[in-house]
Amino acid sequence: MSKLLGGSDKPLAEAYRLALLDLDGVVYRGKLPVEHAADSIRRAQDAGMTVEYTTNNSSRFQRVVADQLRGFGLDVESWQVITSSVVASRMVARHVPAGSPVLVLGADHLAEEVAAQGLQVVRRAEDHPVAVIQGWYPQMNWEEMAQVAYAVERGAQYFVTNRDLTIPRELGVAPGCGSMIQAVINATGVEPIASAGKPESAMYDEARLLAAHDGTTPVEREQCLAIGDRLDTDIEAGNRGGYDSLAVLTGVTDPQQLLHAPEHLRPTYVAADLRGLVEPMPQPVHQADGSWRCAGALARVDGGVLRIDGQHDINALRAALCAAWSCMDASLPVDTSDLRFELA
Repeated sequence: MSKLLGGSDKPLAEAYRLALLDLDGVVYRGKLPVEHAADSIRRAQDAGMTVEYTTNNSSRFQRVVADQLRGFGLDVESWQVITSSVVASRMVARHVPAGSPVLVLGADHLAEEVAAQGLQVVRRAEDHPVAVIQGWYPQMNWEEMAQVAYAVERGAQYFVTNRDLTIPRELGVAPGCGSMIQAVINATGVEPIASAGKPESAMYDEARLLAAHDGTTPVEREQCLAIGDRLDTDIEAGNRGGYDSLAVLTGVTDPQQLLHAPEHLRPTYVAADLRGLVEPMPQPVHQADGSWRCAGALARVDGGVLRIDGQHDINALRAALCAAWSCMDASLPVDTSDLRFELA
């Protein structure tokens, strides 16, 4: 059966217990807050929802991110920020004995998290590490990457914080952690055992364990909602891990990308911004004539062209997504090129 959009009679903040919230493009853009995000998060917390912030960034300390979020008027504790360094260090600690030497390539945040897990941080292959964690930071150099390769060649278990090939910087797009990882793979022929970052679901799995506070009984998967602006990281991680998800259109993803999303990149819900977290989510319904209705909006594919009756608002987009995805899954052509949506 096709993966189409879901709906909820209750606000999502009441339907789910834990929000697994991406940061860049969802809560902030660089140093600036995203419109409606902070107010919606506060309302979700007032409704009883626990919020955790999940990011592939392995270089920023949790406390630094928490301070930025508090600057937006949010009530945030450091433990609520789940970075790929947090996840990677806990991942490695489950694979090696306590006190083991672990070679760390990454920022101070990654080294601090590894040490917090009772592991010995080392920087050279000659220190006989039993595992390696490779992250990213701007000052990394050839010698550091060579030490990773030497250790991996000698049999150290290989872990990475994330496999993002690129990273946006002030002057443009630069090589990300994944590009540096590929250099080590090219040198050694060894693939990492695991990656802590999205689109793997390990970050969400770790977050729901940390949210339980007792460290042993994670929040039930069905009570968690993954939220993000990127289909190929946030939403794919949710689908890989069996989590419901909410895609917001305040960052990378736009309506056209959504309309052509393959099944493994489709969210459970779509909203213009985080206000969708504190509002009921209308369920698109398939009509007898083959069209799709969501609230007052109607979408249909006519002669291979996707058409919308009425305003091109968020409900029209939801109806259009179901119409388009249904055609795609039936291997039928669908032209969406003329569609534009007003989602403010």
